[in-house]
Amino acid sequence: MRPAHFAITAALGLSLAASAGVSKSQAAGDGLSAYQGAWVLEGRDCADVYTSSGKVASFKKPVDIFAPAFLISGKRLRTPMATCSIKSVRPTGDRHLLVLDCTNAVAGQEVKVYMAPQPNGVLRRYYDVQDPAGTGYRRCSQ
Repeated sequence: MRPAHFAITAALGLSLAASAGVSKSQAAGDGLSAYQGAWVLEGRDCADVYTSSGKVASFKKPVDIFAPAFLISGKRLRTPMATCSIKSVRPTGDRHLLVLDCTNAVAGQEVKVYMAPQPNGVLRRYYDVQDPAGTGYRRCSQ
């Protein structure tokens, strides 16, 4: 009877862990719909940074590592120099806090980013919660 009790307890634990993982993924996914696509700093030309094949945008070769641009696809955010997985998206007032797990050629690190989609289609990135203006990015493709 002891092995059967262990098996039931283990199965329950695994199902709870799996549902917690799904909930976290769904929470991050649900909060990311307005962020999907290729983004470039306002005033910059999308064609200078991105190339497109159909619906999919990618960084133009050779990659300009200093381009103020990023791509968000699903739960992945890419810049010209780093790739990040989006661990969570949390509302903080009129903004969202995105917690990223980023890696580049040298290191990996957790990064926190404050962003907010604007009614005019611009995405604002804020340096912290006290930043009143933020930096505007416009969407190049979905």
